[in-house]
Amino acid sequence: MSARWCARTLLLVGLTLAGMAPEQEAWGQYPMLDPERGVMTMAPLLERTTPAVVNVSVVSRVPMAENPLFADPFFRRFFDLPEQPREREAISAGSGVIVDAPHGYVLTNHHVVQNADRITVTLKDQREFDAQLVGSDPATDIALLRIPARNLSELPFGDSDRLKVGDLVVAIGNPFGLGQTVTSGIISALGRGGITNDKYEDFIQTDAPINPGNSGGALINSKGELIGINTAILAPGGGNVGIGFAVPSNMARAVMDQLLRFGHVRRGRIGVVIQDVTPPLAEAMGLDAQQGALIAQVERGSPADRAGLRPGDVVLSVDGVPVKSSADLRNRIGLAEVGQTVALEVLRDGRRSRLDVKITAARDRRADAGQPPYQLAGVELSDIPPGHPAFNRIGGVLVTGIARGCPAARAGLRRGDIILGIDQQPIRSLSELRNAELPGGGEQVTLSILRGGTELLVVVG
Repeated sequence: MSARWCARTLLLVGLTLAGMAPEQEAWGQYPMLDPERGVMTMAPLLERTTPAVVNVSVVSRVPMAENPLFADPFFRRFFDLPEQPREREAISAGSGVIVDAPHGYVLTNHHVVQNADRITVTLKDQREFDAQLVGSDPATDIALLRIPARNLSELPFGDSDRLKVGDLVVAIGNPFGLGQTVTSGIISALGRGGITNDKYEDFIQTDAPINPGNSGGALINSKGELIGINTAILAPGGGNVGIGFAVPSNMARAVMDQLLRFGHVRRGRIGVVIQDVTPPLAEAMGLDAQQGALIAQVERGSPADRAGLRPGDVVLSVDGVPVKSSADLRNRIGLAEVGQTVALEVLRDGRRSRLDVKITAARDRRADAGQPPYQLAGVELSDIPPGHPAFNRIGGVLVTGIARGCPAARAGLRRGDIILGIDQQPIRSLSELRNAELPGGGEQVTLSILRGGTELLVVVG
């Protein structure tokens, strides 16, 4: 008999007793006892919440694999070959959550609708609607859709800052395209990060099975509130092994608000370099807990500098909400409204004080005046020229030269590399690279490159 089985048996017994209590109806909590059948059930909860979870079907265009001989003009003329299509239509599926029924707003993942030519939302009652992409944020993997529909159900937002490890949760989505599916579990951990590069992460970890196709679906609590948007699984084969992640509802809601107002997320910054508080640092500074964010560097003339922040300060809270780590502080500042003033509780020389800092806009990562992103300064680029083995065979940008010591050179970019994409956006030409919009708000870009016959990722910044 496993410890996990015993724990769940005890949990079930406890819930059964709670279900028999007269206060059950007032609590509105699930699982509950069905007196007619004598079983514990979540059916009433699911009947109320599942109509707000939808299937998201995406049609996009992807490059076709091509025999190099077919791209050779002499070969084509000699054998009188017809022109071959360079792209094919691809269909993928995910999930979404209706969060505003009157306006038809649906939250999903950025990676579900990325590069979509057409997006179709299918409701639980089998109604289908063409969806409009309101906006998308790669850095948090959140996208907002709108559908022209009436009589919709919606999920209310829960407060993800009040979650605790051990809370019961339910994941609702469309795994493997099978149709709407429900799984249950508990919150396994909070504040998970480091899953992807250059992202704003504060994931809820759950053992509720999340599989491919669940992306964009709902993670709800026992009151039927939306507490997270399912976004990732961690498994060698891509299947469920009891480790799934969801974007917290408070983060998703903040992103949604900015997408509605601006069409993209306007990242905030205060001009500091930060790091986690390690146990030795906590002991040296007299901290009760290993929490907070240590200021390692302050940019001269930045909002942090003007507010009086100094290297060595430890930020303990933002507007009264405790800061758990450097990633937590980065998330809070990055999603704060530009122009807003926030109150930082700071520990300096054993004393706590309050500093008010005004949030300014993060450096715009979009190409300025038709120039490549500033992270590629010192790199000479061109379209793939005639005579190059990849000409007319693949889309991309050729690195024709690179200055010694520039950020890209230090990151490992080389002359002769072909840039295929930047921050998960395919790049087919130098013009596309110059006009690429990179709304992540960070100081780094991730390049997908082709070197020889191998595709690599290079992080520059």
